[in-house]
Amino acid sequence: MSIERNTRVVAVLLWTAVASSLLSWIAVGYPWVVCVCAVLPLLAPLHGLISGRRYTYAWATLFAIPYLVFALTELLVNPAARWVASISLLLVFSWFCTMVLFLRASPTRRE
Repeated sequence: MSIERNTRVVAVLLWTAVASSLLSWIAVGYPWVVCVCAVLPLLAPLHGLISGRRYTYAWATLFAIPYLVFALTELLVNPAARWVASISLLLVFSWFCTMVLFLRASPTRRE
């Protein structure tokens, strides 16, 4: 398997883990509606991530930043949610790094 394919598979798996970690915020007292609404925007890049489109990976890295900021803020401010925030922060950061690695590993198409 190529590095490009491996990073694509890992990025999709991490996308699933990030979505699951956002739903786990229910355990620390967030309403389920808020958690589901936080996951809904993550559906936007899913098709492009699965297809391996470089353009989707490029904008999805920017798309991950608000989730990083949210997890970091909750980690620092909310003592009751630190365990969920640390897991979410680790997963979102891993997802971000995997998408950047995919962009580095995949060839650019010149036309």
